[in-house]
Amino acid sequence: MYKRMCSHRQRLLQHRSNNWFMTQLPAERPVLFFDGWCNLCSGAVQFILRHDKKGIFLFASLQSAAGEAALEKLQARQTSVPDSLVLYYKGKYYLQSGAVLRTALLLGGIWKLAIAANIIPRFMRDIVYGWVARHRYQWFGKRNTCLVPDESLKHRFLEE
Repeated sequence: MYKRMCSHRQRLLQHRSNNWFMTQLPAERPVLFFDGWCNLCSGAVQFILRHDKKGIFLFASLQSAAGEAALEKLQARQTSVPDSLVLYYKGKYYLQSGAVLRTALLLGGIWKLAIAANIIPRFMRDIVYGWVARHRYQWFGKRNTCLVPDESLKHRFLEE
């Protein structure tokens, strides 16, 4: 039932132009768009929240108006659009394994070591990423509601 409410909210907000998206995103802060229904994606967001010591990351579910606007921008640039994670940082979109590796790099600390995976060709990393993404609901389950942050973290989530 909540999924329907989210979908209805999306339709109500779809009349907004992509100008909202471009004016609301901070230029120097990474924004991670994630599948709000996916337990794996929501778990990744919670992991990042715990390890983002500088508090630089912002988040939005792909089901939100901000997520929809990001997907529309991506659809204008390429034929297929991911439905799990998208990282927007300094005017550039990072997709699939690129989003994961750039996120690890931005987290800093020991997580920066994940960048060593760049020695693996992107097409091979993306094959593995796609395989996990296709099976994420089967392996990790699906939430009944979108991830809702508590009051102390609400400022880190784009609501529109």
